[in-house]
Amino acid sequence: MNGDAFESMSLDEMWSLHEQVTLTLAHRIAQQKAKLEEQLRRLGINDAMSPDKPRRPYPKVLPKYQNPKNPTQKWSGRGKQPHRTGYERGAP
Repeated sequence: MNGDAFESMSLDEMWSLHEQVTLTLAHRIAQQKAKLEEQLRRLGINDAMSPDKPRRPYPKVLPKYQNPKNPTQKWSGRGKQPHRTGYERGAP
């Protein structure tokens, strides 16, 4: 289809085409996913991606920064930085 074909289509025709394309894409994506999952299962990789697999334990990270205005507020330096000010390294 070229651009002129879309210009001559009514809104209802275009919406019907959209629904057909959406259904076809959903079906093909499901087929592709099933095919890839089967390949992973045959390779024995399926367990590596399982959400039931427990995460490995990580050591506790001690706080590295603290708010000089409120020393009880501490941050380890990992993850998102808190929105409070005073956590910057070397802050007065």
